[in-house]
Amino acid sequence: MLRAALVDMYNGESNRGIPMLRNILGRYADELTFDHFDVRANNEIPDLSYDIYLFSGGPGDPLLNDGPWHDRFYGLIESLWQWNRKAANEPKKHCFFICHSFQMACHHFGLGEVTQRYKMSFGTYPVHKTHDGKVEPVFAHLPEPFYIADFRRYQVVHADTKRFHAMGATILCLEKLRPHVHFERAIMAVRFSPEMIGTQFHPEADPEGLLKYFMEPERKASIVEEHGNPRYDRMIHDLSNPQKIQLTFQTIIPNFIKNAIEQLSLELV
Repeated sequence: MLRAALVDMYNGESNRGIPMLRNILGRYADELTFDHFDVRANNEIPDLSYDIYLFSGGPGDPLLNDGPWHDRFYGLIESLWQWNRKAANEPKKHCFFICHSFQMACHHFGLGEVTQRYKMSFGTYPVHKTHDGKVEPVFAHLPEPFYIADFRRYQVVHADTKRFHAMGATILCLEKLRPHVHFERAIMAVRFSPEMIGTQFHPEADPEGLLKYFMEPERKASIVEEHGNPRYDRMIHDLSNPQKIQLTFQTIIPNFIKNAIEQLSLELV
């Protein structure tokens, strides 16, 4: 039986991400078990005995060192990277980074600059695949562009192309086209290595659950007040469309887990 680590970066705050990730992992109960690690609130860091690592999103500044977990977290990323480089006769460690964790991973590897956005991104948006993204197995069967759930105050920009080349990493997709503003398009997904991938957006976003969550009267009023009716209405429409957020939800993390299980099964033979 394979083992997965759910690496929780929400710092004890109420969220939809962890329940959705637990639900996704639970679908593979015949093939893997998983343990939950509350990194920021409880300083819980998984060891290297797991086969699959799912790193969640989370609130706050991804560059802020605000606890003893901080250096240990970066140590885990580096240990997983080194394991995959050097453990030639051992099964690889498969990792998926989401939002906050993605920003921290990009910072750790020196792939770009993590900056605060001029305005929070909140809602559903199209993203565009790069050439590498169009052949990425985890994105298989997603259209160009495809739609994402995106909730962030920070971003990764100013890609260091030399560092990408040196690592063998690739950019998989970029922020939507915005010809009316003079801002660089953020990096929205990276393939760090054959075993490590991450997205700036939330592929675990369950449209059915989010629809119920965002249609609660108090929550709706709060969103409309901060972001306006047009953005709220577009988000509800995209969450209701089976060819938008639903398709992304059904594709990315399931493809990652299935691919990881297949690779690990071959390595463990």
